[in-house]
Amino acid sequence: MVRKIGVLTSGGDSPGMNAAIRAVTRVALNNGIEVCGIHDGYRGLLDGSFEMLTRTSVSDSLSRGGTLLGSARLPEFREEEIQNKCIANLKQSGIDALVVIGGDGSYRGALALTKKGINCIGLPGTIDNDIPGTDFTIGFDTALHTCVECVDKLRDTSSSHHRCSIVEVMGNHCGDLALYTAISCGAEMVITPETGYDELEVLEKLRYLADAVRKKHAIVIISEKITDVDALAKKVSQNTGFSGRATVLGHIQRGGSPTPTDRMLASRMGEKAVDLLMEGIGGQCVGIIDNEITSMPIDEALGRPRQNRKRLYRLFDRLI
Repeated sequence: MVRKIGVLTSGGDSPGMNAAIRAVTRVALNNGIEVCGIHDGYRGLLDGSFEMLTRTSVSDSLSRGGTLLGSARLPEFREEEIQNKCIANLKQSGIDALVVIGGDGSYRGALALTKKGINCIGLPGTIDNDIPGTDFTIGFDTALHTCVECVDKLRDTSSSHHRCSIVEVMGNHCGDLALYTAISCGAEMVITPETGYDELEVLEKLRYLADAVRKKHAIVIISEKITDVDALAKKVSQNTGFSGRATVLGHIQRGGSPTPTDRMLASRMGEKAVDLLMEGIGGQCVGIIDNEITSMPIDEALGRPRQNRKRLYRLFDRLI
């Protein structure tokens, strides 16, 4: 029987994490289970930075971005000695089970603890939407809204000055944020790990848009870690009829009040996590597939290929 559940957020923060913490706390308390918040992710687990959570602890947290528990990276958590120290801290505090909100690295930590006797459930918290086993992650929708708002504003000034705005968005090695932004904003080009990058092809297409189509502006959405967007913007200015300008949205994409979609998703996932732990289930992660909240073993999820977005790329091509 589960008497006390711990909850932590790990890796990069994402809007909606607080909604997930709130859901875990409220659902557990309503079932007579105590909840302990662990500060600064796995590092807090190692340092014993624990705080008992009450209903009021999570009041007014739904609309707040970031994570009220804080987050930090702990690469040395891979070491068995560190894991054993964390297990000892959990047992000393009477924590029977754990909810981990974060990315795939956080999932691996949750799986390691489960194998050592502490049931853990993983919730996908990242703006990158790069976690297998779920259609969408907590924070993706909010980050998308931020990207769309920024690109819409850039379009106004690009049109006024005959510019090509090259906008770099986050995503790690997943192109979802760029693809969804490009479709939502009516961009002329999208460059992601899935599309590949051919600089000559990019410049040739922009020349065609400027000279043959005589467009007043162009928007190019590109995923991070593909190329130097400032250098690309200079080449656009030198080789096409557009004035190239690069904009890196950066960490502004992580912040802000979560959208209703992310609040709902986080709340539904948090409830599912507590239900699984009450059933004595660990080593699983929660996801949403075809709008249904699901769960599967973490190792199975991590072994799955990421979502195939061929249909959405085809849609983008047909909308240009």
